[in-house]
Amino acid sequence: MANPDAVGQNTPDSFGTYAIASAQGVSLAATGNAVVALPILRGGLTAGNSVATSGAVIVRRVTIQNPSASVATGNITIFTSNDGNTSNIVANAVTLSSLSATGTFQDIALTTGGNVIVSGYNAQALYVKVGTAVAGTVDVRVYGDTVNF
Repeated sequence: MANPDAVGQNTPDSFGTYAIASAQGVSLAATGNAVVALPILRGGLTAGNSVATSGAVIVRRVTIQNPSASVATGNITIFTSNDGNTSNIVANAVTLSSLSATGTFQDIALTTGGNVIVSGYNAQALYVKVGTAVAGTVDVRVYGDTVNF
């Protein structure tokens, strides 16, 4: 017989499309790099001496949700670095046009049009850059698969 608590015995590498990073109440009121850090697996990736010996995740989707007010003119980008270096983009700059009222959400496209792999050797967090400021807050959720810890 199946144990109804069996899911409690699993870890993020047991699931597909797991929430690998998130932040609630992210303010979009000021522009800048690294407005908020999104720790990957809450800071749980191994940072070895190389990519091969480090933990990794595959980013599959970024969802911006739960705006406190209309933030439809706001613009954000997601990076693997806090300096705004364009070679570290996970999700290109996007206007949050679908977030015109509370209770709305918007999935934003990944930079490669598909999946992005992030190694613990290179990054322990993802960073939100606000390109166009707007009064309001949002929740940011990043979903993906754990390759290894």
